[in-house]
Amino acid sequence: MGIVPESDITTTASNTTSTSAVADIAELRRVAVHLAQTAAAHVRTRRPQVFESGAVAGDAVQSKSTPTDPVTIVDTETEHLVRRLVAELRPGDHVVGEEDGGTLLADPEAVQWVVDPIDGTVNFVYGIPAYSVSVAAVRGGRSVAGAVADVAGGVTYSAGLGQGAHRTGPDASQIPLHCNRIAEVSLALVATGFGYGTRRRARQGELLAQVLPHIRDIRRVGSAALDLCMVAEGRVDAHYEHGLNLWDWAAGALIAAEAGAELILPEPGTGGAAGELVVAAAPGIAGELTGLLEKLGVTAPIPQ
Repeated sequence: MGIVPESDITTTASNTTSTSAVADIAELRRVAVHLAQTAAAHVRTRRPQVFESGAVAGDAVQSKSTPTDPVTIVDTETEHLVRRLVAELRPGDHVVGEEDGGTLLADPEAVQWVVDPIDGTVNFVYGIPAYSVSVAAVRGGRSVAGAVADVAGGVTYSAGLGQGAHRTGPDASQIPLHCNRIAEVSLALVATGFGYGTRRRARQGELLAQVLPHIRDIRRVGSAALDLCMVAEGRVDAHYEHGLNLWDWAAGALIAAEAGAELILPEPGTGGAAGELVVAAAPGIAGELTGLLEKLGVTAPIPQ
């Protein structure tokens, strides 16, 4: 396994075959931003309604894969909202979501929307301000546009294939995103995350203990989509994590790549249960970090 060069993830506008193709990606990006921001507004509105005075209303929180893996009524509401909006704005497009499911179609020309209605649900439940809405437009198994809305921060990260990545602030100000210029893994701040199954989590902890002496420090934010955007923004230098699903990384990986990151990604149809590794790293440390992860056995999958 090796780092995927940025050139294999992104395509410069000069290599895009036509002006119409550039415009098409720009429109998909606009829709992705609209979907993510509209969904994020719903999540912001609903949290105080569901978690009044710290008490959970009724059966608003349930468990999914394990007792520690929650899903809330707001997750399902938000995905339903995005699905309705896609049906209105892009009738005929396919949707794959974390809560209502679906798989990518084989049609290489079809636009398919990959949605994580709340990435970082545990943070959402506890009121920790690090959870996001992630929306990506995928064509031919490849993300071509995507947006990640930081719900609590009111910030939206977005990218279009070959069109760069940007951060839009609460005041609608927009800045381009670029990875940090860093040349040594020993100085890298690295983000990671952990699975919900005890077997995978135990192995991830063992590997983290081996990685930690070789880097500056670790950050565990709790939303892989935000971690990937943090690589793009230069708030961390790299992110690695086993067992992510497509909806966790489809938008964030494109944003990181368009900001200059180099990536290791599973095949788009690979489910999180397989435990494949996702890596996004600033280009100056990508090769060294990959070598370190391979040496320590981190690149091997950790099945659920």
